[in-house]
Amino acid sequence: MNDRPASWRMPTPRQMEKLAREVGRKAPATPGPAPDDDLPAEYRQALLDDPRADEANPVARASGRALRLSEIPKHLLRVGCRRCGRTVEIQKADAVRLYGPDAVWKDVGQRLLDNTCTIRTGRHEEDGCWPSYD
Repeated sequence: MNDRPASWRMPTPRQMEKLAREVGRKAPATPGPAPDDDLPAEYRQALLDDPRADEANPVARASGRALRLSEIPKHLLRVGCRRCGRTVEIQKADAVRLYGPDAVWKDVGQRLLDNTCTIRTGRHEEDGCWPSYD
C-alpha cells in the first residue's frame, strides 16, 4: 500500500497534541535580547576573537593595499580596473624585482594599471583606471 517508511507518515492527532505540549514546555524562561538591546560582552568578545572578523572589516581589507610587497603572503598579485574591466596580474617576485621590496602594493597596482591604461580623456580628473585590489 504505502511504500514510505514510518518516519514519513503524518503523525496522529494524539501525537500532534503531545508534540504541541512539549513545545510549550521547551520555551525559554527568559526572553532573549530585543533587537535594539546591547549585545552581551561575551558575545561581542567572541566576534572580535574570531579570525574571520577582519575579513569583513573594510578598514582591515583596505590595509592589505597598504602592505609593502615584502609583507604580502600571496605569490600572485592581481589588480583590476573597475572602469574598463581589465585585470593585470604580476608575480610577487617580479614586482619586488621591478619596484623593490619596500614598495607599497597600492602604488604598484596603480602604476601597473596606469602604464597600460587605454582610457585617456586629457583631463587629469578623468584619466586612468580605477583600481580594485584582489
